[in-house]
Amino acid sequence: GGGITLAAAGLAEVQATMPDVPFLCHYRRATQIVATYPYAELSNFCKIHREKVETVFETLSYFDGINFAARAKSPALFSVGLMDDICPPSTVYAAYNHYAGPKQIRAYEYNNHEGGASFQTVEKLKFLQGLGW
Repeated sequence: GGGITLAAAGLAEVQATMPDVPFLCHYRRATQIVATYPYAELSNFCKIHREKVETVFETLSYFDGINFAARAKSPALFSVGLMDDICPPSTVYAAYNHYAGPKQIRAYEYNNHEGGASFQTVEKLKFLQGLGW
């Protein structure tokens, strides 16, 4: 959900963006701090093929949510679960910091990949109301 949202956010037709705990952002950082899959697969490859590390991350940059976020212009409401090992918080914040449009973020300190769950749904409705929807 959230990673695809960022990929589409740069389209001119998009009026608002609400990426919840976006996946596949700042791959390099994720591989440095999380030992779970899918990042462990990248880490394991880089352990064996150290001469290819830069090539790996250069290639992945074409699919990295932080680069999609940099093209986005519409208002955005992000969410992040601070205990998330699927989308580590620092990778979500990297996407948030690269987001080119107006933005807000809701952090859920005791949540994992579900982010704010139903609490975030309420926040999304408030966000859209604030945009006049």
